[in-house]
Amino acid sequence: MNRNITPRRGGRFALAIAGTAAAAIVLAGCGAGATTDNNGAASGEIDPDATIEAGISYALSGSFDPMIASGAVTVAANWHIFEGLIDLDPATRELYPALAADFPTKVDDTTYEIDLREGATFQNGDPVTVEDVIYSYERVLDPANNSLFTSYIDFIDTVTAVDEDTIQITTDFPFSLTEDRLGIVKIVPKALVEADAEAFGANPVGTGPYSLVSATPEDKVVFERYEDYNGPRPALAAGMNWNLLADASARVTAMSTGTIQAMEDVPYIDVDTLANTPGVEVESVQSFGLLFSMFNTQAAPFDDVRVRQAVMYALDTDKVIETGMLGNAEAATSFLPADHPDYQEASTVYSYDVDKAKSLLEEAGVTDLSIDLLTTDTGWVKEVAPLIKESLDAVGIKVNLEILQSAAMYERVDSGNYTVAVAPGDPSVFGNDPDLLMNWWYAPGVWTETRTQWASTPEFAEFDALLTAGAQQEDAEQAETWGQAFDLLSEQVSLYPLFHRQLPTAWNPEELIDFKPVPTTGLSFLGVGVAAK
Repeated sequence: MNRNITPRRGGRFALAIAGTAAAAIVLAGCGAGATTDNNGAASGEIDPDATIEAGISYALSGSFDPMIASGAVTVAANWHIFEGLIDLDPATRELYPALAADFPTKVDDTTYEIDLREGATFQNGDPVTVEDVIYSYERVLDPANNSLFTSYIDFIDTVTAVDEDTIQITTDFPFSLTEDRLGIVKIVPKALVEADAEAFGANPVGTGPYSLVSATPEDKVVFERYEDYNGPRPALAAGMNWNLLADASARVTAMSTGTIQAMEDVPYIDVDTLANTPGVEVESVQSFGLLFSMFNTQAAPFDDVRVRQAVMYALDTDKVIETGMLGNAEAATSFLPADHPDYQEASTVYSYDVDKAKSLLEEAGVTDLSIDLLTTDTGWVKEVAPLIKESLDAVGIKVNLEILQSAAMYERVDSGNYTVAVAPGDPSVFGNDPDLLMNWWYAPGVWTETRTQWASTPEFAEFDALLTAGAQQEDAEQAETWGQAFDLLSEQVSLYPLFHRQLPTAWNPEELIDFKPVPTTGLSFLGVGVAAK
């Protein structure tokens, strides 16, 4: 495969997701083993015949094919079904060799060699070959396949075989995030996918520790251990039942009565109650997941950056967090949350300042401003939306609040018939590096061209140049460039976070061994076992 891609890396997709380096930890097969007590966690023997029961908050939709899967359930399921060469641990956010035997060997600035794990097989028993690996990359890189993830690996020029268990990857330019991005591509069996791609999407076959047994919308997703898995994250349970419990009260009841052993998306109002329930532990993990404001920058008066900034200063974000989120969020001081390893405080931080908001509106010559504020009907978003309206009303901005289903809201946005929207999003389920996270919303494509309408501005051209430069830099130089990008985003606020939220997860520490909540949607049971009775 030979491709000619400029360092600009083409147009990137961007979709809204509703409400994705350390050595691998090798566990002792699937048998019982001793574990250590950690904060009251289960200790002792693992029951290899047990089944993990989990409560999932999102609906099952779409294909499991990792080339196109973007649903909250399918993406989390694929953590267990598939492997990349190098994967990002869902809980620790650390890289580890998965289907690769080790981290890539860097031959030169644009060439890497990777050995495959010896004896690795797909869940149908077929051995993994270099042809399968090459095919997996080629199908994602091929624009004709409309993969959601092409943009995140389009720095790759060629993927070729060195020998029967080694591949070589060359890149278009030196790219410091090569290892981080290899997990974007999950390795699939070429023969099965080519035979019937649609059937493969419904009945996926990967190299991961769990295979899919069945997936029934509004009921459950059932997994069983893949007995011949020989990688670093073996299944420690015989299987898993992911009970699809979209109703929050049903999840809470199932958790408090012991019907399930772990649940995602604990309603903020139920955190304390569950935390005080015997046999239940609750932890709120800081995430990248954010609530963002989005402006149509070509629609007056929001074509004036001062008006966009005025809206940001008018928002009493601390009150929104304390009242609407019950404290489970961190007000944005940059594009990234403060606990992100690449965080830098932005040059403009929007603390609550009514006088500043009014002054900016006056400078812009804007009086008697009325807006239709669009939001999604996501549960926690509905809780904070009236508080956002209250803040804007207080500075004299008359707000008509329209709470819509996500698809309906974006249909309205994409038609250009809007000025301001507030919505949730979190692309970190696919990766955690700043380049990927910024590209999701700000690279040339859907968001900048048909949603924020920011792509035609000189400021966007400046930002795009910073993004391109940062992708080819390293260490302090790269950090400085990313910092300039964060500053520009904070000043322009075409789309910008109001806060990064915390994700409460509940589990039974007396039953689940080594379970950790994840800072994204979903639950991970990689390396998790059930305590023997």
